[in-house]
Amino acid sequence: MKISSFLKLVEIQTKVASVFPFLFGTLYGVWIRDSFRWQPAVIMFLSLICIDMATTAVNNYMDFKRAIKREGYGYEEHNAIVKDQVEIERVKMVIITLLGLGLILGLILVWMTDWIVLVVGVISAGIGVFYSYGPVPISRTPLGEVFSGGFMGILIPFLAFYIQFPIGTLIEVRWLADWVTIGIDYFPLLGLIVVSLPFAVGIANIMLANNICDLEDDLANRRYTLVAYIDRTHALALYQHLIVAAYGVMVISIAVGWLPVFSVLAVATGLPVYKLTRGFTSNPDKKETFINAVKSFVMIAAGMVISMGMAVAYAYYI
Repeated sequence: MKISSFLKLVEIQTKVASVFPFLFGTLYGVWIRDSFRWQPAVIMFLSLICIDMATTAVNNYMDFKRAIKREGYGYEEHNAIVKDQVEIERVKMVIITLLGLGLILGLILVWMTDWIVLVVGVISAGIGVFYSYGPVPISRTPLGEVFSGGFMGILIPFLAFYIQFPIGTLIEVRWLADWVTIGIDYFPLLGLIVVSLPFAVGIANIMLANNICDLEDDLANRRYTLVAYIDRTHALALYQHLIVAAYGVMVISIAVGWLPVFSVLAVATGLPVYKLTRGFTSNPDKKETFINAVKSFVMIAAGMVISMGMAVAYAYYI
């Protein structure tokens, strides 16, 4: 398999959807704790990328196998297996290798931290696999946006944030005879979940935009996503409302101190994101305007990551 074919198979350009939440969660943890644990961060990053690439490869493989409509942009151009004529056995080998590496690195991360990481990791891996695999993959249901946004937008920042703290700092479990007590420092965790919502919204909107553009092909392939249930008009309205909600969360989080004042930089992306949103909703097209959803996410995510990086740098050096 050529490197270019591999990169298309795993859709390497989409990995920003996991890298940005990871960077934000890490920086948020450093900002709160005022120190950086780089070893678990590196291991988590490598494991995350492997699992993410494997999930995308599985998604492309299952779309190839389940396709009823074997023509058009979604099948002939978007799917690397078809476009580059990649051998199925090589695709399976790539998936197994990436999953294996991700699992090994994940176990190393658990060894370096605690069992909370194992629980979150198992849940995340399960969502990743069953998102595209199984008798009824999550991606083929109305819950695709919820799971993709919740997993990548909230669980990834949570895990990246959590591993920046010593064991037992945020969540402590004690076994006393017949009793189990769980202590949770809920305030920083609640703050993290809230400030991560713009990432969840942005990722969910990428999925929503994709399903809006693919509605006809999805119906032909018996893929009943959220758009198939609420129709394209309501889906476009939801897309716009989610963008507004993301900025609302940012403004409120800055006001209550959950985000640093530097995060006004992220809020300032509102105007260009508004223009991108108008461009997509006025003409939702996979070839022409779908990229606007990705650009919107990148602008929001980059604004939040850069502003958080500025806050960390300010705390460390000024």
